[in-house]
Amino acid sequence: MADPERGPPEKPRPNNYSYNSNQYYVGTSEAQWTSWLIPMFVVANIVVFIVAMIINNCPKHNLGFDGKCVAKFLGRLSFQPLKENPLFGPSSRTLKKLGALEWFKVVHGHQGWRLFTCMWLHAGVIHLLVNMLSLIFIGIRLEQQFGFIRVGIIYLLSGFGGSILSALFIQSINISVGASGALFGLLGAMLSELITNWSIYTNKAAALLTLVVIIAINLAVGILPRVGNFAHIGGFLTGFLLGFIFLLRPQFGWIESRNLPANARVKSKHKAYQYVLVVVASALLIAGLTTGLVLLFKGENLNKHCGWCHYLSCVPTSKWRCRN
Repeated sequence: MADPERGPPEKPRPNNYSYNSNQYYVGTSEAQWTSWLIPMFVVANIVVFIVAMIINNCPKHNLGFDGKCVAKFLGRLSFQPLKENPLFGPSSRTLKKLGALEWFKVVHGHQGWRLFTCMWLHAGVIHLLVNMLSLIFIGIRLEQQFGFIRVGIIYLLSGFGGSILSALFIQSINISVGASGALFGLLGAMLSELITNWSIYTNKAAALLTLVVIIAINLAVGILPRVGNFAHIGGFLTGFLLGFIFLLRPQFGWIESRNLPANARVKSKHKAYQYVLVVVASALLIAGLTTGLVLLFKGENLNKHCGWCHYLSCVPTSKWRCRN
């Protein structure tokens, strides 16, 4: 019976196992999934940004206090003055109207849907470009290996988890937008996938070191001003736990063992520690999301309970200062 996630089957290779595009992983001869969901996410984000710029209509709504519209030849699609938005995008008012994450409206305005809508909005062309290139680079490979259902769940739930943590630390006057939480969820899932499938990787240390360096660099960028690192951290932790649940691979040799005679001993599909990680990760994920939602809708501001946590989102230096 055909798997609903898979694309057209490929011809089997001569050997059961071979190196795939990831130089650290010993792959199987099974056909890869066809990636279509991640490209659709990219298109959806671009379409939403264009709609936001049309609604923004800088030439009509800009009062001129912060300067003139940028690229006025674009008409309705022209950008807000760089003094207001240095990322070449719409105004904060437009982003709020379209569903940006606002603590007050989520907690007191009963607009919990903003926890989802904010991940489809972007502050500007630069913001959109960086996120979409990252999504293509990370997401397509994961979708090809694990299918659109699992990767789609990780992407959306990670974005949701990032929004929750961001809302718990966001100041009441600020807003948050972007797919960064969902993207960091995919990075977190890649790390947990490496850990839970440890036995099938060839150059384990190199694979782990490479991924940790990539994650560390991306998190380090989050300490710059105007970048919401709490969404990154929340998305990463959510995706890390989801990776243990959804990205299990059969242990090495399991596929060959299915072709052995009926009386032969067949290997278990997964190792015992993989099942343990699934249970632990599931419990932590449910507990974390539930606790976060309860604290959020009680109106808690975690900055009051953690005096140093704001440094995780912005570290002041002589070159810039961090504003509430």
